[in-house]
Amino acid sequence: MKHNSKRPEPAPGTGLDPDAFQELLGARLRTLRSRRGMSRKVLAKHSDISERYLAQLEAGEANCSIVLLRRIANAIGVQVTELVDERSERPLDLVFLEQFLGRLAPEQVSEARAMLIGHFEGKASEGRRDRIAFVGLRGAGKSTLGQMLAKRLNVPFLELDRLVEQQHGMSLRESFEMFGREMFRRTERATLQATLASHPSFVMATGGGIVAEPATFEMLLTSCLTVWVKAPPQEHMQRVIKQGDLRPMANNARAMDDLVAILASREPLYSRADIVIDTAGKTSKESFDELVDRLADAKPEPARRKRR
Repeated sequence: MKHNSKRPEPAPGTGLDPDAFQELLGARLRTLRSRRGMSRKVLAKHSDISERYLAQLEAGEANCSIVLLRRIANAIGVQVTELVDERSERPLDLVFLEQFLGRLAPEQVSEARAMLIGHFEGKASEGRRDRIAFVGLRGAGKSTLGQMLAKRLNVPFLELDRLVEQQHGMSLRESFEMFGREMFRRTERATLQATLASHPSFVMATGGGIVAEPATFEMLLTSCLTVWVKAPPQEHMQRVIKQGDLRPMANNARAMDDLVAILASREPLYSRADIVIDTAGKTSKESFDELVDRLADAKPEPARRKRR
């Protein structure tokens, strides 16, 4: 019998309901255990979890904490993500490829990625020079520089957040409240993909959080010449408030601390951009002149490997 305890509701935008996810988890555990020739009794011994509970888990009849899942994964010799991944089982060659890449040094992984993209998506990446995308936190100056550049190049200026709003027919805040973050990110990715297919050239300002979505950010890096518009947290905050947006300070006494933490966590991602423009203490014209000079020198081979 299934437990009567109330299961959590699925997060908005996720594919499987709780019952279906538990059944998938149970089937995945049973497959991985059998593949390694482990009996349930042996797994119980090495994970320090009762055989009866493991049987319930494999039957999709038990909830399991992340701590217990970690013990089970360690006993089997897999990552926890292999147990909880909602996608169908990955092709064996993909598993082998991940293992191979895991043995390489970081710079070798970057080189391998560039080689794969050049081989399989070289033609799709040829237009990177004609599609320029700005990344960075709100208030950095992405829209200001983007509009100036689009006018100079005589190409459309697009704001990805506005395109997503058009898709949902409501503001970003309303979209988050109604559909949740996951659905917003899915729409963002689909909107970017559609824009790439319909616009051979453009200048685009993206939302600050796009770098936190690997699939979307990878698509952006592969298809566009990217520019990180950089500024210190204090200037980010001052510019947003100067624009009349007081939300960063509303009901948040630690707004600056939060902003510093967000920027620090995203810097390694933003730094993957082809060009970095630091706007600290500069006028819009000074930053734009620097951008034009940097673009003239840029040689954006498909997803080129950055040297640091």
